[in-house]
Amino acid sequence: MRSGKDLDLPRMGLPADLAARLSMPEQHEYLTRGLRRRSLLVAAAGGAAALAGGAAAYAGSRDAVPGKLVVPFGRHLAWGANPRTQVRVGWQVPKTVRRPYVRVGNSPATLGDKIFGELRPLHTEIEDVIPATDQYYVHAAIDDLIPGTTYYYAVGHHGFDARELKEFGRIDSFTTAPTRRRAAEPFTFTAFGDQGVSPHALHNDGQIAAERPAFHLHAGDLCYADSSGQGRIDDLYNPLRWDQFLAQTESVAASVPWMATLGNHDMEAVYSPNGYGGQLARWEFPGNGPAKGVGVYSFIYGNVGVVSLDANDISFEVQVNRGYTGGEQTRWLTERLKWLREQDDVDFIVVFFHYCAYSTTEAHASDGAVRNMWVPLFDKYHVDLVINGHNHVYERADVLKGGEAKKTPIGSTVHPWADGTTYITAGAGGRGLYEFPEGQEKQHDGVRSYVWNADGNRVPETVGWSRVRYGGYSFLAVDVRPAPPGETTTMTLRGVTEKGVEIDRVVLARKASGGSREQLSDAIA
Repeated sequence: MRSGKDLDLPRMGLPADLAARLSMPEQHEYLTRGLRRRSLLVAAAGGAAALAGGAAAYAGSRDAVPGKLVVPFGRHLAWGANPRTQVRVGWQVPKTVRRPYVRVGNSPATLGDKIFGELRPLHTEIEDVIPATDQYYVHAAIDDLIPGTTYYYAVGHHGFDARELKEFGRIDSFTTAPTRRRAAEPFTFTAFGDQGVSPHALHNDGQIAAERPAFHLHAGDLCYADSSGQGRIDDLYNPLRWDQFLAQTESVAASVPWMATLGNHDMEAVYSPNGYGGQLARWEFPGNGPAKGVGVYSFIYGNVGVVSLDANDISFEVQVNRGYTGGEQTRWLTERLKWLREQDDVDFIVVFFHYCAYSTTEAHASDGAVRNMWVPLFDKYHVDLVINGHNHVYERADVLKGGEAKKTPIGSTVHPWADGTTYITAGAGGRGLYEFPEGQEKQHDGVRSYVWNADGNRVPETVGWSRVRYGGYSFLAVDVRPAPPGETTTMTLRGVTEKGVEIDRVVLARKASGGSREQLSDAIA
């Protein structure tokens, strides 16, 4: 178990006392000023154009050795702003390549013309701390797809065509989201946070694949390239951990859109002042959130509206990026929740982000900023489910509304419009586990815990809302059963261990909404 406020600060190899005093932009300036480095080619906040320029600068100087085969790896999918018609394909290559592309078709034998992608290189080097490391990420946008349709795809580049190199190439598939008219079929999605690279992370990935989810939500702290520990050599930033992470998740993420938000371990100061330059190279976010927010977006799948937030922007516990959007994210959240509630094809709203609104572990517990700034919005717009990570456990709170809890034991049925919001901590994705308060591991009422305040201090509290607690590796599976307008639609929440054992179940039930008009998600872009 890890505890202590400073152990989870983004550090990039900085001394702990220095990291605790510096904001993310100050860390970036410290790491990049006066150090003997080669060019740093990355995206700044919102800098797709900067990434494109970096790719051009690298072209030719670091090309593949003639005659040597350069094999893609680490494939991962994401939705575009409209999952019914847009999919984004990402992958890695070990060297720079020319004209990377994806081919798409209705069968493995009918892959179509090349859709060219964008090469996004990263160079990492800090003298005496991080040896020179080059990484190359590629992203391609696939648009104008048919809703509710399965497609096959293969990635390649000049000199590598999966159709011709069957021993090295691979063909994967994905299925676009259905329209309202075709949304009667039930579907499942999964979620966890705090994954890292470990055998337990692999076990969870295997169980998630067995669920055959339509998509997966990752609640931040993805790979722990910056482990931010106690200054040991193995705590220093290791960019190659990202290669391991993407190789680990490829077995699932190559066919299941892997929708990520960002945690405290995902801020990497060496790449950009806001710490997200590396993530903008590795991930393709839908891009329909506020201009200053990274990993802030929304999408609709079936009758579920999903919202991703960056809680680094508001957290009281880890404040190095606090306020970087200037309030823009919370203003956008207010507008987006209102918009989603007005859509005839949205019954449930799910919000996911890293820091917890309600959790009781010794390590992090609850963040007062989330409770102060976002929970009132969740109440106002009747958000059904909030998914968090950060605490490396599974914990479900009793359903909450206006700060008041209603006892919700395993097997309960919740009516969110009247009862309130269900909050689940699903942070046991694969990283080392945390503990609940000593002597209270199996206690649910009168639990001694704490909440972080604006001064970055822990304020003790005694809570009665901690209903289900599990300290092992696990994830959340959500089974959605749509229904015709006016009938009951349900969302069944299941806590599942890395061995596939169910540890929790609760049903959220609503009356299915309107459906008087077809709501393609063009308006969400």
